[in-house]
Amino acid sequence: MEPNTLTYIVGGIALILGIIAGKFIFAKDTTRKVEEADAKAQSLMREAELRAETLRKEKELEAKEKFVQLKANHDKEFMERNRKATDIENRIRQRELGITQKETTLEKQLKDNDAIKENLTRQIDVVTLKRTELEKHQEEHIRRLEKIAGLTADEARNQLIESLRNEAHTQAIGIQQEIIDDAKQKANKEARKIIIQTIQRTAAEQAIENSITVFNLESDEIKGQIIGREGRNIRAIEAATGVDLIVDDTPEAIILSSFDPLRREIARLSLQRLVSDGRIHPARIEEVVEKTKRQIEEQVMEIGERTVIELGIHGLHKELVRMVGRMRFRSSYGQNLLMHSRETANLCATMAAELGLNPKLAKRAGLLHDIGKVPDEESELSHALLGAKLAEKYGENPAVINAIGAHHDEMEMQYVISPIIQACDAISGARPGARREIMQQYLQRIKDLENLAMAYTGVEKAYAIQAGRELRVIVEADKVSDADSDKLSFEIAQKIEKEMTFPGQIKVTVIREKRAVNVAR
Repeated sequence: MEPNTLTYIVGGIALILGIIAGKFIFAKDTTRKVEEADAKAQSLMREAELRAETLRKEKELEAKEKFVQLKANHDKEFMERNRKATDIENRIRQRELGITQKETTLEKQLKDNDAIKENLTRQIDVVTLKRTELEKHQEEHIRRLEKIAGLTADEARNQLIESLRNEAHTQAIGIQQEIIDDAKQKANKEARKIIIQTIQRTAAEQAIENSITVFNLESDEIKGQIIGREGRNIRAIEAATGVDLIVDDTPEAIILSSFDPLRREIARLSLQRLVSDGRIHPARIEEVVEKTKRQIEEQVMEIGERTVIELGIHGLHKELVRMVGRMRFRSSYGQNLLMHSRETANLCATMAAELGLNPKLAKRAGLLHDIGKVPDEESELSHALLGAKLAEKYGENPAVINAIGAHHDEMEMQYVISPIIQACDAISGARPGARREIMQQYLQRIKDLENLAMAYTGVEKAYAIQAGRELRVIVEADKVSDADSDKLSFEIAQKIEKEMTFPGQIKVTVIREKRAVNVAR
């Protein structure tokens, strides 16, 4: 809206108001009110004009300021657009310049590559020519060599390859043998160290203990009481105990004969009670023997329990505990079986601890490894297999069962502790003073051992050394080869196992030597 129009509107409004006011004044004081209305109308007109003028000027100023601001913004935006356009133009020029330079460089590189390619082509041609000449010279040289050697190139190559193969094979076998020998030496050294440490750390309580087979008397007069009228007392004793009593001219002694050491002990204790009491007759004999048997059974159980507690073995079946106690009255080559089993158990525990295995399990297997020697009933099985069967029957660990059955190589070893039990059993039985043998039996065994080896063809000499624990067989080099030596050693060892009875183990060594002797005169 224009300022003049606003002024007219304001003026019109004021005029209307004046007319209206005049009508009211006219009603009361027409003349005075008309004058006052005119005056007020004029005053309102002037005031309206002033206000209209002021508003017009303010609007003009605002319009000018807005115009100036819009113009400044437009100029600024125009300059920014010009700057961006200039930048884009500069970048386009630079890019065009770079593309031009790259095209120039690429053209130069292409020219250089063409020159290099041409040069390489010439060099390849020269090399090909020289290679062709060299092949011709080589063929000529090969023909001359074939003519001189009398062999073709393929034949010579095959001979060279075969020679190299044989040489490599020989060297490989040598290296392999050196590695095997080194490993065996280290293994033997380590095994020897562990065994020596085990033996040194284990002390045997008793070196030897014999089962009693002779009953001593205070006088020979008691022999008659023991025999009784018409031999009824001695027959009663033999029937009740299962032991043969030998009454001979030996002064003040009676010999008790039985394969069962437990029966011999029952007979000895029964005789001791009867002689002390003085009443010897069949009824009294049966009563005393029964009491002695019960006492021995209690003693056997007590010995087994005490042994198990001392060794720290838990959870053992009562029947196995009783068998352990029965070992106290069993001996092998003069070595008490219980002492041998205790010693083996301690050795096994020490060796297993040295090897990082379970010492408790090894000790358990070591204690039970000979329970097959004290069965309640006779069996055709060997003591190792019978012991394994008993251990399985009474719920022992499979490793213990295998160690018992395999300690004489009658069962395949399936657990690590099995060879430990075998080694410790040999250590306990082979140590000095552990076992004894009658001299005649020992000499006869040594003689039988040597004769067994001499029976084979090609054997020149045979010597049993180390108290019969090693058999060295010297063979004739012309009749026995190296391969036959291994076979002969195996056959002799197998025959010894089948035909001879011996403590521990016997090592069979076959020696073959070829000597060439000449004398310079």
